[in-house]
Amino acid sequence: MTSPATALAAIPSGLRDPLLAEYREITRNFAEHRWRPSELSGGIFCEIVYAILHGHAAGAYAAAPSKPDDFPSACKSLEKNTHVPRSFRILIPRALPALYEIRNNRGVGHAGGDVDSNHMDATLVLAMTNWVMAELVRVFHTLPIKEAQALVDALADRRIPLVWEGGSMRRVLDPSMKLWEQIIILVASRSGTIVVTDLLDWTGYGNKSYFMKTLREFHAKRWIELSRGETTLEILPPGSVQAAQIVERTNAIAGRRQ
Repeated sequence: MTSPATALAAIPSGLRDPLLAEYREITRNFAEHRWRPSELSGGIFCEIVYAILHGHAAGAYAAAPSKPDDFPSACKSLEKNTHVPRSFRILIPRALPALYEIRNNRGVGHAGGDVDSNHMDATLVLAMTNWVMAELVRVFHTLPIKEAQALVDALADRRIPLVWEGGSMRRVLDPSMKLWEQIIILVASRSGTIVVTDLLDWTGYGNKSYFMKTLREFHAKRWIELSRGETTLEILPPGSVQAAQIVERTNAIAGRRQ
């Protein structure tokens, strides 16, 4: 299956990588019930999406996202771009200011108020960012809506509470999961490179020789990219597929138990 990153390959990495990182952060924080960080990421997400829409319409992308002086007005100006898909001209530009407003003027941004709205607002942030991501994938990769949503769901599903994070430590919360499954889930749950010794600590596995043998096998299968010195690694697309399949199996088992 095409990965979300591949589906968004038309977007320069200076915007695509921050977009994926922010979306992953939102879905991970939501899954871990960290409502305030989840909402705060929504504002950054809006700025990145605006930069993508503006660059797409202009035919030239900014090297990195930046905050417009007047965000609502900047989004309104996107409606003048009659040569782009309607969702890039009307739907997303009108949704972004609402999402941005949650960041600035609700409980997430300021203290006060009679009722804590953080959970409710975080739910809206997640739904809106998920829809925007699916629409970006659909338009840039010319995919049917169902396939575009499946790609985005695969990206988000790796952030379900299979993994706990506290400080620099991460743990797979299912102790029955096999070592190879834990490795793939842990590597897939973190964007960018991971230090091998950190990964070993996260699994709590005591046999380092067997652990490294497993990593070399994954490298040979192209599930991960293990550095030449075997000190760092990162997930590869086939590994992402394996992670998604593990999550699907875990969800199916959990569903049968309910």
